[in-house]
Amino acid sequence: MNATFCELRDKEVISVKDGRRLGFISDLEIDLCTGRVNCIILPPSGSCLALFSKKGKIVIPWNAIEKIGDDIILVKYCELPEIKEKRH
Repeated sequence: MNATFCELRDKEVISVKDGRRLGFISDLEIDLCTGRVNCIILPPSGSCLALFSKKGKIVIPWNAIEKIGDDIILVKYCELPEIKEKRH
């Protein structure tokens, strides 16, 4: 299967773990030596200026993609657990 970046960014990314809508692809990381896509990058959610922020981006490795359909991309995505403060 072949797809252009423009086609991929028009598909909504959804987590198969909990059905959460993660957003749309804003960027790709490509290995220039092999030409393979390493990961997809989604902007942080919650702000109309999120596309311009580097903070809070969602980075999903290419091997975490379960299925690319006509309208959506299903991914195995789970956030890192929150760091809890140590109590002394």
